[in-house]
This record gives sequence, structure tokens and C-alpha cells, in this order.
Amino acid sequence: MFDTFLDKLRHGTYITLETTPSRSAAFAPTIDKIAALGLEHLVDGFSTTDNPLAKLKYNALFAAMSLQNRFGKPVLATMSMRDRNSIALQSDLLGANEANVRAILALTGDSAHYSDQPHAKGVFEGNSKLLLDIITTLNSGTDMAEQKLLVPVREIYPFAVIDSYAKNATALQKKLSKKVAHGAIGIISQPVYDPDNARQLLEMMAEANGLSPHPQKCVLILGFFPITKLRTARFLDENVPGIHVPSAWVEALETAAAVSPEEEYRVGFELSKNLFEELKALHPKIHIMTANQFELAKAILS
Repeated sequence: MFDTFLDKLRHGTYITLETTPSRSAAFAPTIDKIAALGLEHLVDGFSTTDNPLAKLKYNALFAAMSLQNRFGKPVLATMSMRDRNSIALQSDLLGANEANVRAILALTGDSAHYSDQPHAKGVFEGNSKLLLDIITTLNSGTDMAEQKLLVPVREIYPFAVIDSYAKNATALQKKLSKKVAHGAIGIISQPVYDPDNARQLLEMMAEANGLSPHPQKCVLILGFFPITKLRTARFLDENVPGIHVPSAWVEALETAAAVSPEEEYRVGFELSKNLFEELKALHPKIHIMTANQFELAKAILS
């Protein structure tokens, strides 16, 4: 399973779909919805999020295991530094390894300030680079205390994330290069809304790989989040760091929204679908995020 997945990442078309577990003791309804739409036939793998915005959700590692068992396709399980110290991170990785959850998306994590749990506090023993280092260490056969593992792990595949846009391109380049240097094999960008932006990120990745001590090149995966509402475009552009929505998109959605909600959706979907096809032609390594709007994901992929 992972050999094919990695081959697609490095040499072929590689499309993954994000899933966000709910605040529930059951992940099966999400899996059933994916199956009902046949999405497992349209993507190469999935991801599971880890309590985004510090809001309580079903565990990402267990969700990843359930998805893999159901569809036989690899899943990137997100792990956040916010909620675990290095002991818990290593322990979770060891347990996940036996369950064959071995593609890990390393995040620093959103601040606990946003949490819906009133007494929650962030751990933040380190940022995502520490988790990448932990994975490298476990892959070498020892723990972070340099103690040999009684049974070594099967290889863990580390992924990371990066902003898609920054006013200071040099700062963004440095962040990207650091994550490549810490061993990420794939880096997913925040959503991209302009092919020129994607080209700039590809140039940055080429530079980061040129400076990397690792022989295997890291692969850029373009984040894609379809926009079908004017308020979403405005929110992403004005409030989410690392994302830039072109003014042409906002203006087109403003005009459409003045006509009707249906026209607003049509215009947003057309812009998003066209962008997806352009990105796929430019660099067919794309991670689709739809906030569990799986019907929209199917429409984009069909």
C-alpha cells in the first residue's frame, strides 16, 4: 500500500482528500458517506485532522486506521504538538505503527486559546520540527533517549505543512527549507488560488531540496480548498495567515452574490474547478480540503 502511495507521490498523479472527524464517539458515519459517493475510487489517499482549532474531535490516529481498513488506501494521520509531549508522541507513533498508520502529518497545532474545552492548555514541548525529528529517530531504531527499540518500527513517513503565501518570501523560503532539512518527504501547502503562486512555491521547493542533507527529494503538495461563497473568500483572505485569495475571485463572487445564492455557488464552483484543472496540469500533487463537504469534493474530481 505505502510503496504505491510513495511512487504516486514522487512520480505520478497524487490526489488526497482531507477528512475531519466530528465531536462523536463514532467515525463510521463519515466513512459511510465517503463510500456512498465512491470517493475512494477518485483519490489516492486520505488525511485525518487532529482537533483543528483546538476543538474536541474523534482521534485522528484511530480515524486513519478505520479509513485504511475500509478502503485499503493510505491515510495521513495528523499529529499536533499542542496536545502531546515527546513521551506521548513517541508512544502514539509506536502504537499506530503496529496498526499500519505510518504516514504522519506533523503540525505545531492551533493555540488552545481557540478551544471549546474551557480548561484545556497547550503542551507545545516543541513545534512540528520536533515531531519530524522524533520520526527520524524512531525510524533509526531508537527512541529520543537513544534507547534501542525492542521491536523496531516499520518505516514512518513524515509530512509537514507550509503557508502558500507570504509578503516576505524569504521568510517563507526559510520555513520550507527547515522542514525539508528535518526530514519531511512531502509538504502540503495552505490552499493555493493562483497558478503563479503555485509556480513560486515549486521554485522554493527546488531551492530547499538543493540545500537539503537528505538524498531523497521532498515533494510539494498543493493545498486546494474550493470556494463557493463570497464570505468564505473574504474570510480566508482577511483572517487566515498564509493564504491569499486574488481580488478577481472576490470581485466575481461579489457580482454573483448580488444576483442570487445559486449564481454565487455556480461562479465559485467554476472558478474552483478551473483552478483545480490548472493546478493538476501544472503539478499533479494536490491535497483537497472541503471541510467534509464530500459532495463538493466529488463534483470537483468528477
